[in-house]
Amino acid sequence: MQDFDVGERLRELRRVAGLSQRQLADASGVPHGQISMIEMNRSNPSVASLRRILGGMGLTMSEFFEPDMPVTQAVFFRPQDMRDLTARLYSTLDDPRGRITLKQVGDARAHNLQILHERYEPGADTGEQMLEHASHEGGVVIAGEIELTVGGDIAVLKAGDSYLFDSTLPHRFRNLGDREAVVVSACTPPYL
Repeated sequence: MQDFDVGERLRELRRVAGLSQRQLADASGVPHGQISMIEMNRSNPSVASLRRILGGMGLTMSEFFEPDMPVTQAVFFRPQDMRDLTARLYSTLDDPRGRITLKQVGDARAHNLQILHERYEPGADTGEQMLEHASHEGGVVIAGEIELTVGGDIAVLKAGDSYLFDSTLPHRFRNLGDREAVVVSACTPPYL
């Protein structure tokens, strides 16, 4: 995992797609300079930013980080079988504060359903730029507290609380507490 080069992988996929940095920036709705900084490894993208960029090429984070992951017809999954969609983004950071870890159950595209085990360290935030995508998503908070903004509504959800919404509405997840928040969520069609 330490050998994974986010910038080089992005550059490789962009070139395979036949896109310039500017074209990818336009397709994903991010500043041109952001693509350049990531490709030169001068900037680590947030999960939300990387997802937007990959969306501009029609790729998922699973395809980005695990391109050779074999297709499986497995029905049952152990923790070690889950696809870690985020660890490689944070592999060079020493401080876990503010990290978001997303682990996916199986092949989301094959089932048109993405199930995630999400962990938000204190200070974690999906970003000031709200997420928006053509899906529906829901989840249950398992531990800790998470602030969820959907459109103009904001709520702090605690263990046992849940949510369900149309993901085309601008939304954001933040852990404002002092302990880890854990969420199990589902999204269809898959977003990450």
